[in-house]
Amino acid sequence: MNPRAEFEAQANRVAEFTPVHHAEMDSPYYLSNAAFDALRHVLHDVGGQPALPVPYEEKVEEDWEMRTYVTCECLGWRGVWNSEERRRAENDLGATLYFGLPYYARWITVAAKTLINKGFITPDELSAKIDEVRRRSSDQRAGGSPS
Repeated sequence: MNPRAEFEAQANRVAEFTPVHHAEMDSPYYLSNAAFDALRHVLHDVGGQPALPVPYEEKVEEDWEMRTYVTCECLGWRGVWNSEERRRAENDLGATLYFGLPYYARWITVAAKTLINKGFITPDELSAKIDEVRRRSSDQRAGGSPS
């Protein structure tokens, strides 16, 4: 099998195990070697890989981080997604964004992407809301009254 066909075959096996859409398995009674390989080796999984040691530092979350956390939890409570979908969507960002964004920036990025992909909002609505929040934030920094 050529490398591209092998990659596509593996990607298709992995896709069968996504948290949202998957075929029921007759596990543990039957699990093929190919299925086992797909389950243990997710091609795009960038989380949990070895990394350089990072010193532990006490950190108080910033307001935007706590708002992001609460927003994402509310999305779960409202049935937009579950924690496995959020984590999977973070991994789907790829190594550059996954390692390049702060922890809660990954959360809010995948929240926006999920809301658009599932049709809850449009990209134009998201852009308009971002512009509105930027204006409000700019007004507050300039000493204006919050609206």
